[in-house]
Amino acid sequence: MIQIKDFHKVFNRGTINEVYALKNINLEVEDGDFITIIGTNGSGKSTLLNAIAGTFIGDEGSVKIADVDVTFMPEYDRAKHIARVFQNPFSGTAPGMSIAENLHLAALRGKTRMPILGLGSSKLDEYKAIVKDLEMQLEDRLDNFIGSLSGGQRQAITLLMAVMTKPNVLLLDEHTAALDPKSASLIINLTKKFVEQYNLTTVMVTHSMQQALALGNKTIMMYRGEIIESLSLKDKQNLTADDLLDKFAELRKNEKLNPEIIMEFSKEY
Repeated sequence: MIQIKDFHKVFNRGTINEVYALKNINLEVEDGDFITIIGTNGSGKSTLLNAIAGTFIGDEGSVKIADVDVTFMPEYDRAKHIARVFQNPFSGTAPGMSIAENLHLAALRGKTRMPILGLGSSKLDEYKAIVKDLEMQLEDRLDNFIGSLSGGQRQAITLLMAVMTKPNVLLLDEHTAALDPKSASLIINLTKKFVEQYNLTTVMVTHSMQQALALGNKTIMMYRGEIIESLSLKDKQNLTADDLLDKFAELRKNEKLNPEIIMEFSKEY
C-alpha cells in the first residue's frame, strides 16, 4: 500500500538552521497494516507522516501509495488516497458549521463530479446512523456547531470524518495527545474499531508506549530522522512499556542525549 524508498529530506539546506529531517527512509506498509511510530522529540515521526501526505517533496527517494507513484504529487492531489487526523481536536473540521455539515463535506471529499450540496432527510438519516455508532449521544445533535463540542467529542467526529470514505491510507498524528485520559481511551477504542471494521491501512504517531504496544501489527522506532528499529507483532508481544523506554534510555546513554528528552514518553494512554 505504501512504499518509501531511499527517502531523504533536509530543511534550510546551507544555512545555520539546516536540519536533516529524514535520512535514508525505507518503509513498506502492506495493505491492512496498522503501524505505530515512536521516537524522541525531533526524531522525524510527524515529518514522516508529512512525507507520506505530500506536505513537502523529498530531496531524494520515492513514495508510492496503492502502486501509484506520488513522489512529486502535491498534497491536494494525494488527498484522494489519504485521510489524516491531527493532535489538535480543533483541526480538520469547520467549527462554525454543524456536525451534519462537517460530515457532508467529508463525504464529498475526492468527488470528481459536481456534488449535491443539499442535506436532505435521507442524508441526515444516514449521518445520524453513523454518529449513533460513536455511542456519544450526538446523533440527535447533528445541528449543533462542531465548535460547541468537547475536545473528545470533536476528535471522535474528526476521526469518523476521516474513515467514513474508507481511504487507502489513514494517518494519525498523536491524535490523543491533547485529550484527557478518559477521552483519549475512548478515541483509541474508536480507532481500533474503525481500523478493524474498514480494514484500513493505518500509520499512527504516538508518544504513548502503551499505545505503541497495544495497537497495530508493527511498531517502528525513529531517532534523528532515521528508522532505527522495526518491531513485529511477535516482538511487541514480548515487550513492555518499560522495555521501550529502556531502549530510548540506552540511546541517551550512548549518544549523550539530554536527560529531559526521555520524559516526553508516557507508559499510559
